[in-house]
Amino acid sequence: MSASNNLPVLYSFRRCPYAMRGRMGLFASGIVVELREIVLRDKPAHMLEISPKGTVPVLQLPDGTVIDESLDIMLWALGQNDPEGWLTPESGTLDEMLGLIAEMDGSFKHHLDRYKYATRFEGADEVVHRSMALIALASLQARLELSPHLFGNRPSLADIALFPFVRQFANTDRDWFDTKAPVAVRKWLVEHESSPLFVSIFSKWPVWKEGDPVILFPARKVEEEVGAVS
Repeated sequence: MSASNNLPVLYSFRRCPYAMRGRMGLFASGIVVELREIVLRDKPAHMLEISPKGTVPVLQLPDGTVIDESLDIMLWALGQNDPEGWLTPESGTLDEMLGLIAEMDGSFKHHLDRYKYATRFEGADEVVHRSMALIALASLQARLELSPHLFGNRPSLADIALFPFVRQFANTDRDWFDTKAPVAVRKWLVEHESSPLFVSIFSKWPVWKEGDPVILFPARKVEEEVGAVS
């Protein structure tokens, strides 16, 4: 099977939190894409051609437009179809959600990287950065003490965009996290980790090579459409 020119192409890496963001946005929207799973040490030439910065996710639309920021992919997909209302939270606004995401992508991610990958950063003290990352979770804790999700009683864009990074932080030393992290944050994380959404977008796919059969994502959406016709 050859690639369909009518489908967007998504370059992704299963374990990358940014790529998780992109896949969850696409899954929720129901937009079907051709999924190309990569390994970071051997990035496909076409991916680097359309997005030289070499990070995932990268989404190429049928008209050639390239979207290579995870949050932009989410916003594009949900802008087409947002059946779960992620862009319209129960409390607060889209701008407030984007502000919280930007805040966490800045301070929290800075310390997360230097905790998890301390050897990559000269002079990084992983214990110090772990403590600072934990402090940065206070803005989530304050919200989660008031409601089950960050902007009300149901998940929104902010929850979906942020929990993959909290998961990465937690899994660096889960025993420590389960002891030290705020209770509400731990409960919120576990609920998202065990959600049907996360289970669906965390499947294992074969690494893509030129000429391979097309893998469609989300497969659930494709199966539903086939079932409706048959």
